[in-house]
Amino acid sequence: MNLIFSRRRVLGSMGVLGGSLMFPRWLLAADSDDLRQIAKEAWIYAYPMLMHYQTMEKQALNASAPEYVGGFNRFRHYGELFTPSNRDIVTPNNDTPYSWAWLDLRSEPQVLSVPAVPDDRYYVLQLVDQYTHNFAYVGVLSTGREAGNYLIAGPGWQGQIPDGVTAVLRSETEIVMVLGRTGLKNAGDLPAVRALQQQYGLRSLHEYIGSAPPVAAPAIDWHPWDSKTGLGLEFIPVLNQILSLCPTQPSEQALRARFARIGIVPGQGFDPATLPPATRKALLAGIQDAQAQLQTAVSQVRTTLGLFGTREAMDGNYLNRAVAANVGIYGNSVEEAFYTGTRVDNQGQPLQGGRSYRLRFAPGQLPPASEFWSLTLYDLPDRQLVANPINRYCLSSRDHMRMDADGGLTLILQNATPAEQSNWLPTPASGAFTLVLRLYGPGQQVVNQRWQMPGVEVVSA
Repeated sequence: MNLIFSRRRVLGSMGVLGGSLMFPRWLLAADSDDLRQIAKEAWIYAYPMLMHYQTMEKQALNASAPEYVGGFNRFRHYGELFTPSNRDIVTPNNDTPYSWAWLDLRSEPQVLSVPAVPDDRYYVLQLVDQYTHNFAYVGVLSTGREAGNYLIAGPGWQGQIPDGVTAVLRSETEIVMVLGRTGLKNAGDLPAVRALQQQYGLRSLHEYIGSAPPVAAPAIDWHPWDSKTGLGLEFIPVLNQILSLCPTQPSEQALRARFARIGIVPGQGFDPATLPPATRKALLAGIQDAQAQLQTAVSQVRTTLGLFGTREAMDGNYLNRAVAANVGIYGNSVEEAFYTGTRVDNQGQPLQGGRSYRLRFAPGQLPPASEFWSLTLYDLPDRQLVANPINRYCLSSRDHMRMDADGGLTLILQNATPAEQSNWLPTPASGAFTLVLRLYGPGQQVVNQRWQMPGVEVVSA
């Protein structure tokens, strides 16, 4: 789960409702309550796509941004462990260094090539469309450990599949994000991780088959993104541009027609300044309703079950899709990884630095993960790693920890250094914190909700 935007930053910008529409004349006579409800539904629908667009703007469009990956159709690999000094994303993991790429599939497909990996190496390449659906995976849990070439095609491609292609991965949208994660065994394993990352390849189809390049797709005049206004009425022109690259799916035809009543039409402009006051007021009220609905839903999240997946897995639950983008955009589908955690102890009180806690997994109740699991601590509200004297930010099944006499496992969570450090996850000296438990390759009992993380027990206040 890659939390690119903190909840505080995102929800803080929600309050700024701000200003380019040719809207239907009959919109003027529409019922205000109806317009308000449509705006609410449309904003919830759009929110994850807007957050995705914000990421793309930094990584693929803005060459001056620190997050810039180099444009489209190329990888940028991150071959270092995150520390408290890295603050460009929130809740970063220390398990799987990232690889990022954005693909423009309008003129031709891209071919993703991966090497064979040994039995003790985990990697995954997650393919995300503009709706933020995880529409395909390449990795040890989904496609195996053998080398392969995967053709990633947009919605309109009808070409011949060339020799040597292992599978065709079809996107509903013209723009695709690839997020790679390569499992790290320990700090000494970084050179091997970097070497593997360099073997993840991207080639355009014409390069792969050795033919002349196709006619280039026309340049796009991307709509500017402003985090201070983009979640107000300005969400409509941005969404209209995004939807121009997203052919309407049959399941969304009625929804799109409903949204068109407030000016949401692929490729169409929208200028809030031209709206009659009553219409503007109704749309703004709908946006505020949606923001309140999202905040309430986010406050109730305990696990990521039902938040990430394919279009089929999401089954039209647009609120869950929005919640996912808020609490951890680009989280993996549950078949790949499961995320849970807590901000409170077993007495219902917030976890606080300066207090001592323990987290005990009873015999036979260790996190069921086929690859590995990890527990990471973050401060609140920023959700960043916390500096500590031993530079330990997580404990995982890859660590050499001391088992309990009965076969269970007890993790020590405190600020003071214990006599035995192997099971110690340092906490801050003061301030609130949260814990995130990640399971890579979660067992079926997790998917079926027959296993859950135990409570964090108070040892001393």
